[in-house]
Amino acid sequence: MSKKEDSGGKKGSHQTELYAEVPASCLPIVYSPEYNITFMGLEKLHPFDAGKWGKVIRFLKEEQFITDEIIVLAREASEADLLVVHTARYLNRLKWSLVVATITEIPPVLFLPNFLVQRKVLKPLRTQTGGTIMAGKLAMDRGWAINVGGGFHHCSSDKGGGFCAYADITLAIKFLFERVEGVARATIIDLDAHQGNGHERDFLEDRRVYIMDVYNRHIYPGDGYAKRAIKRKVELEWGTEDMEYLQKVELHSEGALNEIRPDIIIYNAGTDILDGDPLGGLAISPQGIIKRDEIIFRAARRRGIPILMVTSGGYQKKTARIIADSILNLHRQGLIGEEAVEGAGPSHVPLMMSKSVSSGATFSAI
Repeated sequence: MSKKEDSGGKKGSHQTELYAEVPASCLPIVYSPEYNITFMGLEKLHPFDAGKWGKVIRFLKEEQFITDEIIVLAREASEADLLVVHTARYLNRLKWSLVVATITEIPPVLFLPNFLVQRKVLKPLRTQTGGTIMAGKLAMDRGWAINVGGGFHHCSSDKGGGFCAYADITLAIKFLFERVEGVARATIIDLDAHQGNGHERDFLEDRRVYIMDVYNRHIYPGDGYAKRAIKRKVELEWGTEDMEYLQKVELHSEGALNEIRPDIIIYNAGTDILDGDPLGGLAISPQGIIKRDEIIFRAARRRGIPILMVTSGGYQKKTARIIADSILNLHRQGLIGEEAVEGAGPSHVPLMMSKSVSSGATFSAI
């Protein structure tokens, strides 16, 4: 055992399967075919590509960066895991199809029996949430980790919205605070096109968490109350392009990390900043997104700060290819890779053994 806590955590923590050790042969890249939402075409009623996570993995396999054997298989977050942050009242509300239809912005979900909603819509989101929590520990163990899903930054402890039903970012941080020695401060760098009002509401009074948020000021959610939690706020205008955007990202990420040195960075790497995205309203090129991710990882690695990346929003079919290309670039730049996994211990976490996943298209404003 390292300085990390076991799966039971510190005294008073519940037993969880999400903090098992991972073998040294695995890269700290977390995924499950359960991430992808496919159900009678309902996923196509929203601009979100609900199969994008599987496509990212497929592209990475085609480029021979990963194989099934070296990916960490995400586990579904249990109710006890979710209750670390969420209220029982909120989780009970998710047993009503109307509530889930509102959160996911897929109106026909209203007419489905809730057992189908749980299996076909919420289980994929719970599995991505488990993946983010797992990736938090992996980042502390290895220096970096990527959950190919997650980034549900509009969900707080007692309210979902914008396709975000579970507060995975808040959960990952709370798990680290409770279970991992030496984690006392966290910085969230949220570069999705939308304001991350969920984690902002959750950490509004928590001085251990520093939030930097760069977003289109004119779009959803426009949550003025949550903005009070942002320590470094960068509001963008419609159609912001690469040069201005990258300058601001670099300036403010450097400033944020110089202002307070965290024990971990949670990087919400939404691709809905891409030019043409139907919900983001910005005009960043694919190359700009790749450079953005490189800027953040370089800032983290230069300082020796562990970094957890989640993929968050992105509403065009081509975003999966861009995410994969960005991960490949991080590897080419020496910012992630096998060299970072040396020294890890044995594991009880199952390895990936999936086939590639089907694609679809789902909803909203992550």
